[in-house]
Amino acid sequence: MKAMQLHQTPQGFTLHPAQIPQPTPGKTDILIRVRAAGVIPTELEWEPTTHTKTGAKRSNAIPSHEFSGVIKAKGDAVNDFNIGQAVYGFNDWYAEGALAEFCLTEPSSIAPKPSTLDDGQAATIPISALTAWQALFNHAKLQPNERVLIHGGSGGVGIFAVQLAHRHGAYVISTASTKNLSLVKQLGANEVIDYKTQQFQDVVRDIDVVLDTVGGKTLELSSSVLKPGGRLITIVSEPSKETDRHIQKIFFIVEPNQQQLIEIGKLLDAGSLKTFVNATLPLEEAAKAYEKRIPNELGYGKIVITVP
Repeated sequence: MKAMQLHQTPQGFTLHPAQIPQPTPGKTDILIRVRAAGVIPTELEWEPTTHTKTGAKRSNAIPSHEFSGVIKAKGDAVNDFNIGQAVYGFNDWYAEGALAEFCLTEPSSIAPKPSTLDDGQAATIPISALTAWQALFNHAKLQPNERVLIHGGSGGVGIFAVQLAHRHGAYVISTASTKNLSLVKQLGANEVIDYKTQQFQDVVRDIDVVLDTVGGKTLELSSSVLKPGGRLITIVSEPSKETDRHIQKIFFIVEPNQQQLIEIGKLLDAGSLKTFVNATLPLEEAAKAYEKRIPNELGYGKIVITVP
């Protein structure tokens, strides 16, 4: 099968086309004929991309772990899905990813593809929407009428977090760049802060939940705007170890969840949740997405790689 593999050079990591054997599903595996894959540009430098679970150096990794496609084959122990069924989801970070004609996954990591979305749109959903869902509901335990500050409201995760928090009845405040302020407002933010001209810590107070998708100084300063009992959720890195018995600090990595994917799919099909494709590239041009060499980018949403 055709695939894009990661090679390390003196100049950094690069993607190269390759012809490799098609994977064979084990007893509990599902083989996906990939139609589209979502891109997270920083993924090429992540530890699961460059190393195995044992810590050994990994070579020729295939990136992108969220996809939309069709079930081509399945193991004998898989009963929940049918050959030829359209699905979306993701697979293990250490597995070979979806920048290929085929990839392997597990039944618990996929769900039926939303019927109103094409494959490119569906491929933008699994990791970003699940991250937003799990941050707000599993970890923050967000309640209606609570005040939530979402950093990066026009980013891959932020777009879904703003919509989900708004639907849940929270009062949503979000940071965004100047050009994306109106978009984030349309998605449901009650207030939008232009991070290029304003310091969020100077204009917001008494926040119940902060969702950080930015990290760095933004993460460091976020504790200062929380009220007692507030929750700081970050998907970027571990927050400081300084303890404050009045607030909670949580770092997490998204996990597969079939039921949540089903619920998200229902919202998408009902028009209650929107996604955005930033740009679309064919498989052989996938390197451009990771090297940020795409002209006329939309400026928000996710880049998608199509697999003919």
